[in-house]
Amino acid sequence: MKSTDLVVTPTHLRFLNRTFARTIGWGGVTNRKAEGDGATPQGTHRIVGMLYRPDRLKKPSDWALPIRPGDLWSDDIRDPDYNLMVKKPHKYRAETLRRADPMYDVIILTDWNWPYAVKGRGSAIFMHQWRGPGRPTAGCVAVSRTDLLWIAARIRYETRLVIR
Repeated sequence: MKSTDLVVTPTHLRFLNRTFARTIGWGGVTNRKAEGDGATPQGTHRIVGMLYRPDRLKKPSDWALPIRPGDLWSDDIRDPDYNLMVKKPHKYRAETLRRADPMYDVIILTDWNWPYAVKGRGSAIFMHQWRGPGRPTAGCVAVSRTDLLWIAARIRYETRLVIR
């Protein structure tokens, strides 16, 4: 592992020789991820994108893309666009990316089960803002807003999310 990797350990997140408090999925860490299990998948995941709310904050990185009204992420295994960003209206179940709360004001996208998703293996694993210390996610990795913005500004092409 390199200092440029985001490393999730049993107690914290490490990046660029700093440590950060973090939360993970309520299902713990697994090497057998399944849709809806609330688990965070073990492994080394590439960072493949970043999304942000332009109505709430400035662009956190020069390569971040805006989250627009109607942006969704498909998590329905029946959907031909399963585990991809889609737009409203959408006839399949999908997670709203432009939320009323600040949890998805910045989303760091990983390559978990992407771009060619295996249905049922679990949809997107994001890094995003937490609901609070110790409050688990649905499988993503989450940190405080301050830490997320610090991290987002420093991610590079070679950065990976490593979950042990």
